[in-house]
Amino acid sequence: MGMVVLTMKASVIEMFLVLLVTGIHSNKEMAKKIKRPKFTVPQINCDVKAGKIINPEFIVKCPAGCQDPKYHVYGTDIYASYSSVCGAAVHSGVLDNSGGKILVRKVAGQSGYKGSYSNGVQSLSLPRWRESFIILESKPQKGVTYPSALTYLSSKSPAVKAGETTKAYYLPFLPGTTTQPVTLIQGLAVTAAEDSHSTLPKPSPSEASATSSPRPRPVGHGSGESDLWSTTSYASGQNSPSANPGIQRPDSAGAAFQRPAGADVSLGEMELWKPGSALLDAGFVPKEELSTQSLEPVSQGDPNCRIDLSFLIDGSSSIGRRRFRIQKQFLTDVAQALDIGPAGPLMGVVQYGDNPATQFSLKTHMNSRDLKAAIEKITQRGGLSNAGRAISFVTKNFFSKVNGNRGGAPNVAVVLVDGWPTDKVEEASRLARESGINIFFITIEGAVENEKQYVVEPNFANKAVCRTNGFYSFNVQSWFGLHKTVQPLVKRVCDTDRLACSKTCFNSADIGFVIDGSSSVGTGNFRTVLQFVANLSKEFEISETDTRIGAVQYTYEQRLEFGFDKYNTKPDILNAIKRVGYWSGGTSTGAAINYALEQLFKKSKPNKRKLMILITDGRSYDDVRIPAMAAHHKGVITYAIGVAWAAQDELEVIATYPAKDHSFFVDEFDNLYKFVPRIIQNICTEFNSQPRN
Repeated sequence: MGMVVLTMKASVIEMFLVLLVTGIHSNKEMAKKIKRPKFTVPQINCDVKAGKIINPEFIVKCPAGCQDPKYHVYGTDIYASYSSVCGAAVHSGVLDNSGGKILVRKVAGQSGYKGSYSNGVQSLSLPRWRESFIILESKPQKGVTYPSALTYLSSKSPAVKAGETTKAYYLPFLPGTTTQPVTLIQGLAVTAAEDSHSTLPKPSPSEASATSSPRPRPVGHGSGESDLWSTTSYASGQNSPSANPGIQRPDSAGAAFQRPAGADVSLGEMELWKPGSALLDAGFVPKEELSTQSLEPVSQGDPNCRIDLSFLIDGSSSIGRRRFRIQKQFLTDVAQALDIGPAGPLMGVVQYGDNPATQFSLKTHMNSRDLKAAIEKITQRGGLSNAGRAISFVTKNFFSKVNGNRGGAPNVAVVLVDGWPTDKVEEASRLARESGINIFFITIEGAVENEKQYVVEPNFANKAVCRTNGFYSFNVQSWFGLHKTVQPLVKRVCDTDRLACSKTCFNSADIGFVIDGSSSVGTGNFRTVLQFVANLSKEFEISETDTRIGAVQYTYEQRLEFGFDKYNTKPDILNAIKRVGYWSGGTSTGAAINYALEQLFKKSKPNKRKLMILITDGRSYDDVRIPAMAAHHKGVITYAIGVAWAAQDELEVIATYPAKDHSFFVDEFDNLYKFVPRIIQNICTEFNSQPRN
C-alpha cells in the first residue's frame, strides 16, 4: 500500500514537472512570436507650435525649409511654447534647414525670453510665457517609450464622446478681455509611456534663477496690472459667476492639484509644472504677451562702423591658459566697444593652432551681449601657430554670403599672434588683399634679438598687412598690456575711409585696352587715342594687388604692347602707354578680340573683374560676332568706343549687354576725352550693382 502511494506521488510530481516545462516552453514560443511594435516617429509641419501638443516629451520629424522667418520662434535655448517647434530646432542648431528628427521636452514657463540671431533664424523676445520647451537630439532614453501619435490641443471644443471626461481650463485675465473657460477633451486612457513622463525634471539652476528672480516690468506695465503668474490671473476676476476659484490639473497619480481662491502662487511653486498646463495654450494669444520687444533694448549697432570683422586668435600650445584668457578678455572688450548690430559692425572669430576653425561666423551673434557670452565659451585648441594657414582659411571660407558677409561692408581681418607664426604668411596675405580683405596684425611679445633666428619668415607682419604705413600693425610688448590696444584698434577698423584694401571699382579689375592702329587712324590721331587711354588709366588705383593694366594694338595683325604683370605702378603704366608706337595697316577687329582673350585675359587673376576697352575708327574686315560672344562667355565686360567711321551696329555687337551702357560713338578723335567721366561712371555703377567681396 505504501509503495502504491509513493508511486502515485511520483507520478503526480512527474506530471507537474512536465506541465511546468511545457508551460515555460510555450511562454518562450509565445514570446518569440510576439514582436515588439516598431516605433514610428510622427511628422509635423514647420508651423506647428509646441503649445498645441499636449505630450510632455516626444520625438518628431521636421520637414525641410523651417528656417523661413514666417515660422516665429521666441527665446534662446529655452523657447516659449508659442514658438514653432521646428523653427526652434533650427535656431538651436540641433537641425539645419534640411529637417530631421528631434527630441522635444516641455519645461516650466519663464519670466522672460531673450531673442537672438542663430543659424539663420532670428528668434524674438517675449516678456513671459506660461510654458517652455527645449530641443535635444533625437536619442531615445533607455526605458522610455515615446508616443507614435501626438495628442494635439484643439482650439474648438468638439462634442464629448462616451468614456471621455471634460475639464475646464481658464485663460489668463488681461485688461480689456473677458475670460471664458475653454473646454478641452482629455481621454481617460493614458498610455504607460505618457504616465512615465507626467513628472518632468526641474530646470537647471540657471533656468531656475531666470524663473524665480524678479525682473523689472516693461514700460507701461503698472503695478496694478495682473501678473500671469498669479492666481488672480487664472481666476479672471472675482465678480464673474463662472470664474473657477482655482486651476485644477491632474498629477501623475490622477489626483487634482487645486490652489485655493486668492492664494498667491509664487514663482518657486510654479516649478511644479505639470503637462496639463500646456492646455493653456489653446490658441488664445494676448497681444501684450506677443510683444517682440526685448525686456532690455538691443542695439542695432553703430552705423558709423559698418564693417564685417574677423578675429584670428592664437590658440597654440605655447600661449598658455592664462594668456589665452587675456586674449579672450581682449575680444570681449573689443565687442563691447564696437557696439555690434545688424546696422553696424558684425564680428566672427576663427581660432588657429595646427589648423584653423571657425568659432562663430558673422551671422551667429547680432549684439555685443550675445557675442561676449559666446567668446567666454571658447576653449583653447593647442598645437602650432599656423597664422598663414588661418589667413587662407578666412579668405576662402569666412567672408562668404552663407556665413553672413554683407557685400557692401568692408571686410576686416585682425590677426593676433603670440611671438611669431610657425608658417609663412606672405602669399596667403597677398591673396587675402586681392580678395578685398583689410588685414591688421597684432604681434604680442614678439621675438627679441636672440630669438629672431627661430622666426620662420622675417618681417612677417609687414608682409601680411594691407599697407606697410603703420596703420595696420600693432606691436604689444606684453600680454598684460594688450588691453591698451582696444580703443586704438576700434578707432582704426571703424575708419572705413582708410581701409585701403576694400574692393572698389578703382582697385579690383584687370583692364585690357585693345587699340586700333590701322592706316585710317593716322599718327596724330593715334597719339590722341593714347592720351585717352592714359586719362582712363589715371582714374584707377594701380598695383600688383589692385587694378592692373594691359594693352594690345592691332591692324591685320596683333601685338601685345604690355601684359597685366609688366608694370605695377601708375607712373610706369603711363610711361608705357606713352611709348607705344603707331603701327598702321588694315582693321581686323574680330581677330584682335580673340588675341586679347588669349594673350591678356587668359592671364587675368580669378578674383579680378575683367574689363576690355576697345577703340576703333572703322568697320572690321572680319566677323566680330563670334569673338565678341566668346568674350562675353568668358566673363569679360567689353566696352566698345567708335570714332569717325566706326560702324554703330558692330559696336553694339562687341559691347556687353546692355549696349547703351557699354558702347559709345564719338564723331571726332579730339572729343574722346569728353567720354572719360561717363565711362568711369558706368564702370563704377556696374561694379556697385554686383555682389561684392
